[in-house]
Amino acid sequence: MTAWNTDELERIGAAEELKLASYRPDGTLRPYVVMWVARVGDELYTRSAYGPDAGWYRRALASGRGRILAGGVEREVRFEPGAPEANAPLDAEYHRKYDRYGEKIVGTVVGEHRYGVTVRLAPFEA
Repeated sequence: MTAWNTDELERIGAAEELKLASYRPDGTLRPYVVMWVARVGDELYTRSAYGPDAGWYRRALASGRGRILAGGVEREVRFEPGAPEANAPLDAEYHRKYDRYGEKIVGTVVGEHRYGVTVRLAPFEA
């Protein structure tokens, strides 16, 4: 299993936004969607602000793989469920990083109603 290197973690974790694309069944890359990203320890996460029915989320889980762009880093990734123990620290990091956008907006990605749509972004090497 491949791990993020320190430079990737710092750059992606500090990025304001993340572009994420999953692979289609035929192996082509879907268009990128823009979302928030947060770092907890040596892991990177994102959450579906629109719940489990969001198109990007359903496609990412179905594909299991994709590509991200953030902080000048482009990387192939696996999309994995977030570990339950990451939820509280992830909420805290989302608040630290994005609270300036207001409670209503940040509320779309924090709290128990979003724990089930947490995606861990794991580096992938073919």
